[in-house]
Amino acid sequence: MEELRKKAREALASGAAQVVLGYGKGSGKKARAVFIRKPDQADKLILDDSCVQNLAVYLKKPEVRALGKPAIVSRLPTMRALLQLASENQVAEKDLLVLGVSHDGKLLDLPEFKAMEDYVATAPLELTAEERAELDKIQKLSLDERWRYWQEQFAKCVKCYACRAACPLCYCANCLAECNQPQWLPVPSHQRGNLEWHIIRAMHLAGRCVSCGDCSRACPAGIPLHLLNRKLAEELFRNFKSRAGMSAKGEYALGVFKPEDKENFIK
Repeated sequence: MEELRKKAREALASGAAQVVLGYGKGSGKKARAVFIRKPDQADKLILDDSCVQNLAVYLKKPEVRALGKPAIVSRLPTMRALLQLASENQVAEKDLLVLGVSHDGKLLDLPEFKAMEDYVATAPLELTAEERAELDKIQKLSLDERWRYWQEQFAKCVKCYACRAACPLCYCANCLAECNQPQWLPVPSHQRGNLEWHIIRAMHLAGRCVSCGDCSRACPAGIPLHLLNRKLAEELFRNFKSRAGMSAKGEYALGVFKPEDKENFIK
């Protein structure tokens, strides 16, 4: 942790970054995002098992961009989000300083996106044993049972959009959820509107989700949204050999046509 604090101080003192996006103590046993702007504030940074939020979500916020060039504390999910954002031309290597952190808490030397790609390639994100068991359990259900399962899950949704707010890949300035001319999505929380919202969001993330799990952690209703997104990610890899967050120049599988793509989904 002290090595990270030292690196943050140096970045701010030298002008290599104007703000450090990192983790600080939150309420209870939770960590929260902190925005360090002075070298003597670096002692507020922490790094432990409570530091799970994907900090890349803040990079597209106008109020954060106004602070100047950021240095961002990046564990594996955040690295993958940065690479995916770069592939979508949302962040540029020259405008960002990455303070990479390995799975065992060591500071990584990642001077360029290529170095980050090399590290990410050796450390793929994996579901926990419990999550894999739950996903396999859902997959073994019949189509009707699966349909009922997700309808029951989505029925719990209160339309707070915390999943969208927590997701680093939900960066649209104007979301269709707020569009009312015409009204694309019903405002109240009810079965049809909830189903429309979650299906549309899942499709928007298909091939782009980096499996950080922040959508599920943010959901006050406990909907396992990350399992739905992970299933779509696995289908994209199976059909197109495409995995999000692995390259700063990767192609979005559902946005690129290739003659050799399978067409067995056409009935």
